[in-house]
Amino acid sequence: MSPPARGQEAGADAAASRAAPLRNPNFRALLGYRICTILSYQIVAVTVGWHIYAVTGNPWMLGLIGLAEVLPYFCVAPFAGYLVDQLPRRKLGMAAATGLAITPLLLALIVLDVIAGSVWLLYLPIVLTGMVRAFLGPVYNALFARVLPREQYVRGASLGSIVFQSALVLGPAIGGLLIAPIGIPGVFVLAAVLALTVIVFLARMEVTEPAPRLQREPVFASIAEGARFVFGHQILLAALALDMFAVLFGGAISLAPAFIHDILDYGPEGLGILRGAPALGAVAMGVWLARNPIQRNAGRVLLIAVAGFGLCMIGFGLSTAFWLSALFLLLSGMCDGVSVVMRSTIMQLSTPDAMRGRVSSINGLFVGSSNEIGAFYMGSMARLLGLVPAVVVGGFMTLGVVGVTAKRAPALRRLDLRELARQP
Repeated sequence: MSPPARGQEAGADAAASRAAPLRNPNFRALLGYRICTILSYQIVAVTVGWHIYAVTGNPWMLGLIGLAEVLPYFCVAPFAGYLVDQLPRRKLGMAAATGLAITPLLLALIVLDVIAGSVWLLYLPIVLTGMVRAFLGPVYNALFARVLPREQYVRGASLGSIVFQSALVLGPAIGGLLIAPIGIPGVFVLAAVLALTVIVFLARMEVTEPAPRLQREPVFASIAEGARFVFGHQILLAALALDMFAVLFGGAISLAPAFIHDILDYGPEGLGILRGAPALGAVAMGVWLARNPIQRNAGRVLLIAVAGFGLCMIGFGLSTAFWLSALFLLLSGMCDGVSVVMRSTIMQLSTPDAMRGRVSSINGLFVGSSNEIGAFYMGSMARLLGLVPAVVVGGFMTLGVVGVTAKRAPALRRLDLRELARQP
């Protein structure tokens, strides 16, 4: 019997690679970890935003939610990355999940007046959320590289993006739809249960942790090493900066409660739809990318996608019809879905295993914190300019960021992921 042709072997390998990540029980458990953590803090975000705006009627107070979360995130993230590179990653994930469960329980007690105080007291549990979230991303990215072989990173990143964006759809939708029937405290309890479920997924994983280092570097020297790696890698740095500034200036979704109340005239279910629309678009794009991964001209596709995101933000700001606004947000999510997959793949392919925690933390400082900083920026701009001008100006700023990145990062413009994957 003659051996199979080389083309047939390649086709079989491609099919096996497509299915292999989901056949891996450790990878499935890791996806469970990801979806439950995101569902938990997204439900909390939409619910606390609705409550604070209902009490105050001030869009600037919505911006302060982001600020209350991002300041502790910035302080903790570098050390979180260091700890992920030094300590057992599953145990750190379990500790973070416990902290994530405490936040909504505290919020429920405050809303029920068991813990009495002014509206400002609601921001204190959000500070804890920022500290806990600093560990979630680095733990996920470090475990990702331990459960999948390198040749499956692109498809694994696409599947991870689908789960991530699905949670971004379901979280706001669940929060918005359940506020009326079970009340705000009940929604917070649900978020706590989801966070505790994460511990079950991590306990089921069978992962070989890296051998502990006999001689550990000083903390700040180790953090600086990770920063030097990122800032010395033009493609990775450009991808992170592009995403950060795009989300910073185009973070119109943080103003969704104000748009619902003042412009679109919908109830809390409308808030859930608007908050979930971008993620729904990203899920659709993630499904397509999982079957059709982008390799050639990946950098150009990334730049075009972020430009499309900026245009969608301009359209959202100018719209006065609820379903048209939801459509613009859906399209913005499709553009953002491309960006998320490209950035995640670039980071996984570029980073040595021993530095994944620190590099992921720096990624979090660039990207994870930009949502919260963007929320504060948008809230402040809305206070100065009004809701619509703030969003439209942010969209044009995003287009400017794309132009500057395209000019200053030629390596990103020419990026071919096949070449990056071949690098050791």
